[in-house]
Amino acid sequence: MPHIEFGSLGYGAANLGNLYRELSDELAQEILETSWESGIRYFDTAPHYGLGLSERRLGAFLRTKPRDEYVLSTKVGRLIRPNPEGAGTLDLDADFAVPADQKRVWDFTADGIRRSLDESLERLGLDRVDVLFLHDPERNDLASGLNEAVPALAALRDEGLVSAVGVGSMSTEALLGSARTGAIDLLMVAGRYTLAEQPVVPEVLDACTENGVGIANASVFNSGLLATNEPGVDSRYEYGGVPADTLARVRAIAAVAREHGVELPAAALQYTLRDPLVRTVVVGSSKPAQLRENVERMRAPIPEAFWEQLLAEELVRR
Repeated sequence: MPHIEFGSLGYGAANLGNLYRELSDELAQEILETSWESGIRYFDTAPHYGLGLSERRLGAFLRTKPRDEYVLSTKVGRLIRPNPEGAGTLDLDADFAVPADQKRVWDFTADGIRRSLDESLERLGLDRVDVLFLHDPERNDLASGLNEAVPALAALRDEGLVSAVGVGSMSTEALLGSARTGAIDLLMVAGRYTLAEQPVVPEVLDACTENGVGIANASVFNSGLLATNEPGVDSRYEYGGVPADTLARVRAIAAVAREHGVELPAAALQYTLRDPLVRTVVVGSSKPAQLRENVERMRAPIPEAFWEQLLAEELVRR
């Protein structure tokens, strides 16, 4: 893949689209200023996030920064179109607290992919993005995504309109199929390569190695399960309850972390960066203090003996 300096930690801007609850423009600006001041230079967004609100807010911020000092990715696959029947309601079915007077329309055609990029650039107010991901192909039509949308993305890269292309997904099947196309540069892996579980091992990682595909790793806290030192039965996992076997394994990992004086969230952030395939870890935040804390955790020293013990006790997969 082309050489792109992402940095170890990137900011995932779903919260800027009012994920779960409304975020004021002032707080959104403060979060972005905090990320920049903390040294973050990779920002990821999508039309899906708040029906374009995330792109508009992120673009307004990045237009104040030198274009060659940051890396920006957005996504394609969903076009944003008028939805008059949604007037007066909120987009809560998709988990975003924004007016539902627009809607998402799946479009994996070459024309739809190009229009999606053009419309994202208009919302961002920028002339280019660096990386373009196909977003959640398994939620629409995975075969069409791999056979039609991925070649369309590759064509945009080959024309020089973007530097790199990839696929973002929570589905191991979609990630594996995407890596095996040989046409992409990156996978954005969401929640499938974490300290709690590694279903991408070995097939997806092997396919990445064979096809020169890097990984931008997202959702490394498994929706909250790994975001605390003491995971409990009320912890959030994949936006719901945590399975008993997963909780037992994470509690065992937490016990090893305590033994070595390691914070579990710090280990969760740093774990996959030990893999040379992983180019960056992407985290979201709805609070500046939370973002600062994750920056500090990413820099926290973790003894090699901690990782060795996790492997020896088969709490993570090699």
